[in-house]
Amino acid sequence: MNNHKEHRHDEIPDPEKIKEILDVVADRVPGLLRELSSLLYSPESAKQYAQAAAIFYKELKNAGMSESEAYELTSQYLSTLNLGKMMRNFTPRHED
Repeated sequence: MNNHKEHRHDEIPDPEKIKEILDVVADRVPGLLRELSSLLYSPESAKQYAQAAAIFYKELKNAGMSESEAYELTSQYLSTLNLGKMMRNFTPRHED
């Protein structure tokens, strides 16, 4: 005997429920995106980002790496801190 509730994928969702959910999403998402953007791109964040890059580069140089090696690794390190670029990697790409 199967005790699990079966999900019916052929049921039509309640249009009012869908509208209610979409209204909440439309109401809240823009504000959340603005808040996230201000956190990520504030002057304080930029300062911390620059300090992290400078420390990373300096440590590589102190470890004996050449300027070009340290620059390349620092560029790679900074790209890992780029949330916008990272998020683009998660979005599906449509091929024409």
